[in-house]
Amino acid sequence: MAIINNYNELNISPERKVIIDLVEAGLESIQPQNVFQKNVRLDGNILSIQNQTYNLDEYSNIYILGFGKGSAGNAKLLENLLGERLTEGYVIDTSEEKFSKIQFTLGTHPVISQENVDFTLEVMDKFSGLTEKDLVLVVVCGGGSAMFEHPHSITLAQKINAEKLLLKSGADITEMNIVRQHLSDVKGGGLAQILYPAKVATLIYSDVIGNDMVFIASGPTVKNENTIDDAIAILNKYNLTEEIGLPREAFRENPKDDKYFKNVTNTIILSNLTVLDALEEKAQKLNIDCKRYSDRIQGSAHEVAQELVNNATEKGLLIAAGEATVEVKGDGKGGRNQETALEALKIIDDNTFFVSIGSDGWDFTDAAGAIADKDVRQKAQEQNLGIDKYLQNNDSYNFFAKVDSQIMTGRLPSNVADFMIVLKI
Repeated sequence: MAIINNYNELNISPERKVIIDLVEAGLESIQPQNVFQKNVRLDGNILSIQNQTYNLDEYSNIYILGFGKGSAGNAKLLENLLGERLTEGYVIDTSEEKFSKIQFTLGTHPVISQENVDFTLEVMDKFSGLTEKDLVLVVVCGGGSAMFEHPHSITLAQKINAEKLLLKSGADITEMNIVRQHLSDVKGGGLAQILYPAKVATLIYSDVIGNDMVFIASGPTVKNENTIDDAIAILNKYNLTEEIGLPREAFRENPKDDKYFKNVTNTIILSNLTVLDALEEKAQKLNIDCKRYSDRIQGSAHEVAQELVNNATEKGLLIAAGEATVEVKGDGKGGRNQETALEALKIIDDNTFFVSIGSDGWDFTDAAGAIADKDVRQKAQEQNLGIDKYLQNNDSYNFFAKVDSQIMTGRLPSNVADFMIVLKI
């Protein structure tokens, strides 16, 4: 069954079929069951996670801890694989899942809630007395920073306020994460310290551009060299020290002692590289030349569209992954992928086909993304749809709805940010 729900409606030309078959291949590659089977297996009592192996006979207890969007589905696959070997587990996600031995909590994202904090506190209590005979399998997914959180010495309201002010200040995601890590008991290696001296295998499903494990869900089991001084310097940089109003004592120094990390293995199970690999493989099967442009493309929707179209100078495919941004000026409906595709429509010729899509099937709307090509331009001209007018109103959703060029998948359980395809014939 196709992941793209409107596959047949979009399949109106040979070039369109190439595009949507590539999108299908990319999305198929990151679905939990496929990712899990490729990376995790159990042979007798030997659990393998990529190239790491664990003899389950060596452990008295085996636990699962999962947090973030998609963690429930991935934890369920682990639970099924381990069967009776699993002792118990704790998972928080925004989508419900039924478990046999795992306690599930419905969490919130992107705003931290009391439910999220209560879940984290329970995990901290349950896992505070582990030994070297315990194995903890930690499933970390996008959104985990909000769902797995326990403020260090401030209230939840103070923590939420600090994050809101940082977001408005213009601080980039790296700077925001540095401050977050020092206001939390579980980020920046804090979870590794709590789980010590147990054996810890962290399975990381990355939605972070560049896949720096320090910043994926704020790096709960990853050693972090940042300091409280770094966090305070960021607040000073954006003139937030007085407005946030937190004393130095409110910040926590992340654990720096190597002993807390000696029994921890962090493995990236899924990232946007998975999608790009799948696109290249599909292109090879279709006998189409394929160039991988970037796995970390960033910038405004306008800049991303310009960069990709300008670099697609030869026949074949240009593929990329990353995330564009949108400056909201109008009151229309849309998302960064649809806006990027609409920006591309302004500049592509009749021999170029462009698609941008959110890997989780949700581009701030029920459309996952959109296709831009000569057929879209012709339909827009017939309906007198002005591209600039729709861009100025941030109304890319309604534009592509009127020309029948949205990609509809429904919400999908994996998220590795966005990917883009340019086909030149």
